[in-house]
Order: sequence, then C-alpha cells, then structure tokens
Amino acid sequence: MTTCYKFRDYYNNEVELSLNGFPFSDKPGHVWVICLYAGRWLLTRHSQRGLEFPGGKIEEGETPEEAAVREVDEETGGRIEVIRSLGQYKVVGRSEDVIKNIYIAVVDSLVSHEDYMETDGPVLIETLPSNIREHPGYSFIMKDEVLPRSVKYAEEAGYITLK
Repeated sequence: MTTCYKFRDYYNNEVELSLNGFPFSDKPGHVWVICLYAGRWLLTRHSQRGLEFPGGKIEEGETPEEAAVREVDEETGGRIEVIRSLGQYKVVGRSEDVIKNIYIAVVDSLVSHEDYMETDGPVLIETLPSNIREHPGYSFIMKDEVLPRSVKYAEEAGYITLK
C-alpha cells in the first residue's frame, strides 16, 4: 500500500512524498540515500549546505539504484551491503520540479577517498538531533518531513532497527 503526504519544505516549496511507490516519475532525476553504518547514521558534510545524507543526480544510462550506490561511494566512501527502496518525493520548485527516489542503505565498510566530490567525506553520528529543523549545521534537505517519515516507514517495514 502506498502512503502519500503533502507538506512544505524549509523554503516553503510544496512537497509530495510517496512511501512504497513511485507515482511521480519512472525516470526521476535524483536520489537520496539514508545510510546506516555500524549502528550509526552515515552522513556527509556538503561544502555549502552542511550535514546531509548522500544523494545527487542520476547520470545518463544509470538506474536510480545504481546512482544511489555511486553517490554513497563518492560522497562517503561507503560500500553498501543492503539497499532498499523507500519511495519517491517531488518538490514543486519555483522554476522546476525535482523528483527524487529515496533509499535506505546499510553500509558495511568505508573506503577512504582523496576526493569526496562536493563534500568533506563521511560523518558518523549516533542520533539525529531532535531540533534538526533549527540546527544550523544541517542541510535544508534534512529539515522537512521526508526524513522522519522515511525513517519511520523503514523501521515499520523492518528494514532497519534503531536503538
């Protein structure tokens, strides 16, 4: 069963979130990967936006899942053991809509890279702050309903177990 939500993001753009389904596009432009490594959240520090889960654009010829695996590696050095699709969301922007597939991944190892693309590499944290929306160190991508609803869905589906 697909569950859909509508809300506003950090910049007051309309967001539609679908968990357990891909109603907005069979060819999304982006991916976002919620990562766990050794029982901790695996994030990256984007040079301009701050702390966030890895993600990015899907390249020509890539499937969304292939893009998710590549982005986790490029931005954190993470090697994915298990990856599961959670759903898709659409941000209705001022100039264009952005559609992202959402994944949850368990990473089994981190490989050091000389270059982590536009990020500073892996950042491990025990718990996400309860005040993440007001926390200046976190990216706007982490500050809407996509993250808490996706994590809750992943827990309820048995994809992850949080302490």
